Amino acid sequence: MLSFDEYVEIVRGRLSQYRFYHSMCVSDSARELAQRYGADADKAMIAGILHDATKETPDEEQLALIEKAGMKITEEEKLNRKFYHQISGAAFAKAELGIEDEEILSAIRYHTTGKADMSLLEEIVYLADFISADRDYEDIDEIRKQTEIGKERGLLYATQYTISSVVRRGRFLHPDTVEAYNWILKTYFTKE
Repeated sequence: MLSFDEYVEIVRGRLSQYRFYHSMCVSDSARELAQRYGADADKAMIAGILHDATKETPDEEQLALIEKAGMKITEEEKLNRKFYHQISGAAFAKAELGIEDEEILSAIRYHTTGKADMSLLEEIVYLADFISADRDYEDIDEIRKQTEIGKERGLLYATQYTISSVVRRGRFLHPDTVEAYNWILKTYFTKE
């Protein structure tokens, strides 16, 4: 693997100043969350800096990257271009940057939708993308507050926010997000 600074320069060359700044903020947030919750901070920083590496890449190139890396895009994911970059980002990290660490690749792959059975690193990058310092959307203060109370509370609130926001806008809700929500409830909040 390359050094973190090398990944920073690669991402800087691929993204607008706005998106690059966001990626740096997510990387910082992922490092802080990793240190707080006992995950590998170096992996968190790398996944954070690379999570949006293909966000501004044309769709055809993203699909070619996915194919080159031997990854799949589902029919559901084809319904909304917003999902492309999380898959193509993991594909870029694997096929173009030679990253073989499945934990990093998966954290990039599911940073937008989440999924059931998230690893600690996946949870951290998913949350870091929500609460990074550059974010200023409705409810950001509440998501940050819930994350300060505990990772589980942050995950639940962020996923609820996503679901309600997507439904309000009449957009396609990714099945992985629904599964993530149910898994978070079952794993962290259901008392038997």
